[in-house]
Amino acid sequence: MTAPSELDTAPQPDLQANQDSASPDSIPATPASPAIAVDNDLPDDLPDDVEMSLFDHLEELRQRIFYALIAVGVGAIACFVVVKPIVRLLEVPAQGVKFLQLAPGEYFFVSLKVAAYSGILVASPVILYQIIAFVLPGLTRREQRLLGPIVFGSSLLFVAGLAFAYIALIPAALKFFISYGADVVEQAWSIERYFDFVLLLMLSTGLAFQVPIIQALLGLLSIVSSKQMLSGWRYILLAAAVAGAVLTPSTDPLTQSLLGGAILALYFGGIGLVTLLGK
Repeated sequence: MTAPSELDTAPQPDLQANQDSASPDSIPATPASPAIAVDNDLPDDLPDDVEMSLFDHLEELRQRIFYALIAVGVGAIACFVVVKPIVRLLEVPAQGVKFLQLAPGEYFFVSLKVAAYSGILVASPVILYQIIAFVLPGLTRREQRLLGPIVFGSSLLFVAGLAFAYIALIPAALKFFISYGADVVEQAWSIERYFDFVLLLMLSTGLAFQVPIIQALLGLLSIVSSKQMLSGWRYILLAAAVAGAVLTPSTDPLTQSLLGGAILALYFGGIGLVTLLGK
């Protein structure tokens, strides 16, 4: 028997071990690339992405104006049907003064005017809705959140201005005029002149009561702070006196003083509102 050769006695490599070491489980995994987090949430200060051409905007504006005019027309017609009770209600502050029709059809045209003003007031919710629906897509989300309280506060202040004019301003002005010439002239007024006075005074007072809303907008937009508003009280005092003289259709100092004082009170109330808002 021949002895085993050196090659036969040499240790053989472990093929199974090599195969195990070459298995896929033993290969070090390459580090995976980090996942990119995608945030689909839009910032709060971006408006909704709605693409509209200029002609689309003009067409929408035309429709909104058309709907608002229809609402005003329907409101005016409805108020014209019941215009006599409205006229009697507006004659109450005159304290029993006799009204005259100085020209043919004067009361008819006064009725149309009263119905038109009343129709605008009745249709104001529809008008506000059309305005909001038109400007809302172009506002940021922050501005959209502010729109509701601003519209509500503006409407409330406008109605308060109408009530203030009807309850305080008009009776005070008429009492001044009646008492001034009571021992000289008999009180018989033109119905058209009287309603021009009443309607213009109520409308101007309702607009003047929007002062706190303007202040709140300036404060929220960081244009003017409450300290700056307070520091300019001297100019506001002069502006209130001028507004009282311009907005009131009469020239008596009592009505002008009442309206100017109301504007001052609203202005300082607006300063307090801006302070509460942290501006």
